[in-house]
Amino acid sequence: MTAKRDYDQESKDLLTHKYAYGFDYDVMHPFMLRSFAPFFIKGNVLELGSDEGRFTKGLLLYFSDVTCVEASEEAIQAARREVGGSVKYVHAVFEDAVLAQKYDNVVMTHVLEHLDDPILVLKRINNEGLSVEGRLFLACPNANAPSRQIAVKMGLIRHNNAVTPSEAQHGHRITYLLDTLERDARTAGLKVIYRSGFFKASANFQWDRLLQTDIVSREYIEGCFELGQQYPDLCSSIFLVCERGSTNDKLREI
Repeated sequence: MTAKRDYDQESKDLLTHKYAYGFDYDVMHPFMLRSFAPFFIKGNVLELGSDEGRFTKGLLLYFSDVTCVEASEEAIQAARREVGGSVKYVHAVFEDAVLAQKYDNVVMTHVLEHLDDPILVLKRINNEGLSVEGRLFLACPNANAPSRQIAVKMGLIRHNNAVTPSEAQHGHRITYLLDTLERDARTAGLKVIYRSGFFKASANFQWDRLLQTDIVSREYIEGCFELGQQYPDLCSSIFLVCERGSTNDKLREI
């Protein structure tokens, strides 16, 4: 049996590792939205894992009907302060959350890798969460990211898809590759229609320092985004857009 998890604690910064970096908020979030926006369906949106509402603020630029499911009560309170009272919150884990309706858009950014049973949750999204024409938008850290491969060569990480001790303290259960992320999506019955990401060779803490200088230009950042579309397998984070597929309860063997 899985030990009871402290979701409030998992979302806190560690002495050796932040939960989220300035790079995540200032660079990754805008590019995730830019990648997803052309595929958004007019209607409502369900965000699974809102943390403190930073990405939710971006969704409010596209949707007026926003619902968030979040396991951390502390994060919900922080998110309410961040986005105001226009967002509906459900305090629950995704496995148990009661969905009041179906959603035209479901968003999970850097959340799936935290789940004890990701396929179960993906199946719930496919079978219960998505409207007939609805789409799921997924973003996960990529085990094959150049910055991570460099860390392996430096001896800092044992292998590309290892879960490091600091990642485990933040609740990570898996480090996805593009093919294993697509595998889990397909196993849950979803259809993958688009893949992209953001290419980077430096770690997030290094990017935070670079962004405080004039070393990295806006053109360079744009180039990283465009390169990620050409080589999604080498992105720091991998983005998938999925459509509702088979709703057969029996998982397909891969």
